[in-house]
Amino acid sequence: MIRPLMLSAALLLAAAPAFAADARRDAILADYAKADSGHTGFSASRGESLFRTQWKGGDERTPSCTACHTDNPRQNGRNAKTGRPIDPVAVSVNSKRFTDVDLVEKQFTRDCKSVLGRECTPREKGDYITFMMGQ
Repeated sequence: MIRPLMLSAALLLAAAPAFAADARRDAILADYAKADSGHTGFSASRGESLFRTQWKGGDERTPSCTACHTDNPRQNGRNAKTGRPIDPVAVSVNSKRFTDVDLVEKQFTRDCKSVLGRECTPREKGDYITFMMGQ
């Protein structure tokens, strides 16, 4: 009885990283790495900090990413300006996140200006995606 349970647990753990695996997302991250001068790797902890920090430069309705995406990126969010529902931003819940380069750039362009008051750097974008891949 224990062996089948152990085998099942091992198979589930082996499949867990599949949430983050997507060649399109990997290509987007590779492009951000190329654009980041002196790139030494993306950081999920920096991505989490970007997600949770209360910024002062953007729209007062969106002082942080959590204003729309909630403190838990695995939950549905709501646009702080329009009230429109937003699908979870975490890759584990929404495997299509960060797979369409045009949509990713559109979202970062709009949201970084709204939250930070400026465009995000390639490193910030890569860090953010890296954090969301682990969520």
